[in-house]
Amino acid sequence: MPAVVNRSGFSGDRFVRVRRPRVPADGDEEVTLRVRIMRMIGPVCIVVAAALAFASAAGAQSREAPAGDGHGGATWSYEGSRGPANWGRLSLAFRLCGLGKMQSPLDIADAVPARGDPIAFDYGPSPLNIVNNGHTVQVNYAPGSGIAVSGRRYELLQFHFHTPSEHSIAGRLAAMEMHLVHRNDAGRLAVVGVLLEIGSENSALRKIWAHMPEEKSPERTIDGVLIDAGDLLPADTSYYRYMGSLTTPPCSEGVSWFVLAEPVAMSRAQLDRLTRTVGANNRPVQARNHRLLLAPGDVRRE
Repeated sequence: MPAVVNRSGFSGDRFVRVRRPRVPADGDEEVTLRVRIMRMIGPVCIVVAAALAFASAAGAQSREAPAGDGHGGATWSYEGSRGPANWGRLSLAFRLCGLGKMQSPLDIADAVPARGDPIAFDYGPSPLNIVNNGHTVQVNYAPGSGIAVSGRRYELLQFHFHTPSEHSIAGRLAAMEMHLVHRNDAGRLAVVGVLLEIGSENSALRKIWAHMPEEKSPERTIDGVLIDAGDLLPADTSYYRYMGSLTTPPCSEGVSWFVLAEPVAMSRAQLDRLTRTVGANNRPVQARNHRLLLAPGDVRRE
């Protein structure tokens, strides 16, 4: 959880106390000079101390960027004055959206081929718990499923959809993108991005789409319906990898991204259904800022 910060800039007993100067005796020139100096610098000391306290509080808050799925709240949008170009100005909590240097999504181009470990997907069935939060359609997943990569395990929390895709490949967007959001015991996030293109109907999506809420509404569990996130993955799970952020406010950084190279098929009708429900909900690609982007080169096999 993010640290609780007193936004006044002061916390506890952090106040500046200015001593009342001794009243000088007649003819005491030295003391008179001291009094004048104290009167001049006293207010300056208070202002400087207040500025330092505020800076310290802001710095502590920036180090405690919240982690989560990023889709809560209704103070931002994908268009107009509350759209992606202005997210960083809507709230102090969203400032990384405008000032961050490791933001997502990216255009995947000029990636460096690298030998990496495969992602071990350990997804099992989960009751269908679905919500339209006003920004996307999201499926919350039951505990017990996750991934392991490079010796680290991450629990699957939820997955959701963006149309068109947020990541692009050499400048080209896919029709849709699914984000599977995971978190490890240390609270670090790992997101697997799956690109979807127009093709044959996706049977795994059909089960979810049949219960898609048409309007913003609370989450609900569909009785008797089980889903398996593994059914939404491509046969080849080779991936592009980089360090980035959440793609929605608060745009928290330090997220490990794994964008699968092979897309998955869905029908035009399935794409149109999501678009009618939530509209275009993709954040534009962000500056790479010299980050290392790794391509699926020689992947080690277990």
